[in-house]
This record gives sequence, structure tokens and C-alpha cells, in this order.
Amino acid sequence: MNRWTGWNLTSLMVRNNYLDDALLPLSGIQHFAFCERQWALIHVEQVWQENLLTVEGRHVHERVDDPFCDESRGDLRIVRSVPVLSRSLGLQGVADLVEFHRVKTSSPNSVQLPGVVGSWVPRPVEFKRGKPKPDSRDEVQLCAQAISIEEMMNTHITHGDLYYWQTRRKQVVELTDSLRNRTKELAARMHACFITGATPAAIYSKSCSNCSLKEPCQPKLARKRHSVSAYIKSVLDQEESK
Repeated sequence: MNRWTGWNLTSLMVRNNYLDDALLPLSGIQHFAFCERQWALIHVEQVWQENLLTVEGRHVHERVDDPFCDESRGDLRIVRSVPVLSRSLGLQGVADLVEFHRVKTSSPNSVQLPGVVGSWVPRPVEFKRGKPKPDSRDEVQLCAQAISIEEMMNTHITHGDLYYWQTRRKQVVELTDSLRNRTKELAARMHACFITGATPAAIYSKSCSNCSLKEPCQPKLARKRHSVSAYIKSVLDQEESK
């Protein structure tokens, strides 16, 4: 049982903004979008195990997340390891990299940078070890970073990028209303799950074979339990129909 049992979302918010003690790791929204049980095992039950994929992913971020390697290339400024926080989502974390593109005229999308001349449009870039996923788990993490930057810098971000090491390519992500709504919905459900301290039941799929938490999770046992329950129910139904 976690420390928020007995609380509710309203008590952790002020005018729909989460308080400091209620902030959750932003990176967790990617886990939550992929598998709510995986997220709960990590963030509620504090269970973690490494495998080859998690080690490779950590090395990718270590290569990127160097706050002393910021760059300036004419009309482009690159800032690494940017702390981000969204009060509306109740999430905080570190963006791998944020590009700032100089524009000729200021607009609602541009910002002023301390000690730097001109107007700049921010664009978050999230690095991933593998290749594009068949679902939106990476996109919602990028979107959460963008929403955080928007709140911190009073701007609006229309696009971001996902860079995959396996393909060595950037994937442009449009931050649409539907993606933003999906991100907000996931963040709210993360908070609700954390407050209740309830770990969702396992749902076995092919993806479970590559999960570093498949041993503590034991997703196949959940499938067997469901099969036994279904068998017992079918037997009882047959008896009742006699």
C-alpha cells in the first residue's frame, strides 16, 4: 500500500494543478501507455530488473544526456538534459534534447532565451534505442515533454521528433489535439493508479517476452488463471442447464 492511500486527486491538486509531492516521473507515461501493470510494478511496488534492452536504452540516454555538450549552429541551438515539469499533468522529468530554432519574427510559438538575441521556437527530441513502435507509447512521452515546455516557457509547440538509434532516423510527430488528449488521459490514470496503490492484473501478449519484469510479473500465470476460471464457469453452466 502506498503513501497516498486515503487521499484523492482533488486533495493533491490546486485549481487542476498538481502539488509538488504529487508529481510523478514523466518517463513513466511511456511505460504506462505500453503496459499499466509494468508501470505499477515499477512505480507502485518498486520492482525493477535489467535486461539487454533496458541496458542498451540506458546507454543511449547516457550518450545523449550530457548537459555540458550544448551546441549552437547558426539559427539552431541544441540544449541537452533539460529539466521539465507540467503542473497540469502532474509529471516531471528530463527531456533528452530540446532544439531551439531561430525565427525572424516573434510569434505565440516563439520564446526568448536568456542572454541570447532573437526569437526561438522550441522543439523537443526524444531518443529511443530501438525502432518505431506499432502504438503511441513513444509519442505520448514526447507530447508530455512538449506540454511541460509549453507551461514552463508560455509557448505552443506544434511538432517534436523521435530519434531511433536502430534506424538512425528522426520521426516527426505532430502534437495533435487527439495526442494531447491521450497524454492527459494517461497522466490522470497514472495518478489514480498510484493513489489507490492497486497493481492491474497481467494481460499476456507477445510483448511480454521482451519485458525485463516478466519474471516478477508472471503474465502467463494470469492467463492460466483465466483459463481455469473459464473452465469452472463452463462446467457450472452445464450443470445448471441439466
